Amino acid sequence: MTRTQGIAEIVSRQRRFFGSGATLPCEVRLERLRRLLDAIAKHEDALHVALAKDLCKPPFESYLTETGFSRYDLRYTIKRLKKWMKPKRVRTPLLAQPGRSWILYCPLGVNLIVSPFNYPIQLAVVPLTAAIAAGNTAVVKTSELTPACSEATRQLIEGVFDPEYAACVTGGVEESTALLNQKFDHIFFTGSPRVGAIVMRAAAEHLTPVTLELGGKSPCIVHHDAKMSVAANRIAFAKFLNAGQTCVAPDYVMVHRRVERQFIDCLKQRISEMYGPDPAASGDFARIVNAEHCRRIASLIDPAKVVIGGQYDVDKRFIAPTVMSGVTVDDKVMSEEIFGPVLPVMTYDELDEVYETIAGLPQHPLAFYVFSESKTVQQELIQRIPFGGGCINHCMQHLVNPNLPFGGVGQSGIGSYHGFSGFERFSHKKSILKAATRFDLSLVYPPYQGKLARVRRIMK
Repeated sequence: MTRTQGIAEIVSRQRRFFGSGATLPCEVRLERLRRLLDAIAKHEDALHVALAKDLCKPPFESYLTETGFSRYDLRYTIKRLKKWMKPKRVRTPLLAQPGRSWILYCPLGVNLIVSPFNYPIQLAVVPLTAAIAAGNTAVVKTSELTPACSEATRQLIEGVFDPEYAACVTGGVEESTALLNQKFDHIFFTGSPRVGAIVMRAAAEHLTPVTLELGGKSPCIVHHDAKMSVAANRIAFAKFLNAGQTCVAPDYVMVHRRVERQFIDCLKQRISEMYGPDPAASGDFARIVNAEHCRRIASLIDPAKVVIGGQYDVDKRFIAPTVMSGVTVDDKVMSEEIFGPVLPVMTYDELDEVYETIAGLPQHPLAFYVFSESKTVQQELIQRIPFGGGCINHCMQHLVNPNLPFGGVGQSGIGSYHGFSGFERFSHKKSILKAATRFDLSLVYPPYQGKLARVRRIMK
């Protein structure tokens, strides 16, 4: 059997297994989620070794953003699953009486989950958790750019699930193409807008619904009344975490011209405190996933505008935390999502310049951040600018709250997940109305003579 035939067989087996109803009972779902939680704890060291090998992630970041995050999400889901599964009662209008109505959360079926390279454990496990919680089966496709993590994820999933319940497929373009040629009931993709468009085209052949968690140039606004040391600290952490390979990292900063120098000085001090005088020697700074990505990111650096960092070594997949000032929308660094440790800084005098700049870029931001002590400025910015989710006076922290749906808008994504939103995303909300039979409302049945006025009154 070829690898492509093997993929088709996995999908076929999962469809039969799902059709048997074996994934529906709450206790079955909980038992597998608990096993997955235990398996992550048991294999945490091996997962951290894989993350270090592929991305040079320090153990703290590996726990905070990968295994610890995944375990927290699992515990949160396990604790609340029974409540989430309960039918949701809704009101029944007079015209539908006698009866009662409710919404039943039913699994979608066989799901394809495509995970990216930047958070290869978390972004495989968290969607899988939501899929299993909702009563589905799933095929997880890992990234070929992180082979050690792909193998560790495969071993993790195979140790918990039979392949007809959840399977992991590794490999590259050939395997991804074979998967996209299959008919799934839902595709959940995390990655670039370019590949997201390919996934969406393939899904359209089978009218398969998609959830696309993409990216975009996420802006960060620093107003003149911001607490500058706090802003610099939080922006530096969010931007240089995982060497900038985070879809919701601040892609660029727009700082009020009055405080630009103060902001850059605070940023310089904070970067030095975080990674030392030589970030290449720091054990707390990750690396770019491969030389090709490193070369692309390095090409966005304009040495004439560098005020912090700027050093890089493609062979070692290293780019220093870099800040550029005096940047305009015409600079190459503003032409695409950076996805690396390079932070362009632009200035503004009036908020209208912020709106004009953001509106002129090709993608809706996935995330948006504003640092200001003015509630008026905060509210105006978050209301007028389209974005998936964001923070006031912080960066990325909206991801930490499982009560907030995470997703994009426009070209930065379709659909959202995390917590109950993830359970809901992998479910179909089935509408049910149960009519009573003790009497029958004859008002709506022919003949209609003399009934229109009464119906008008009821429907008002």
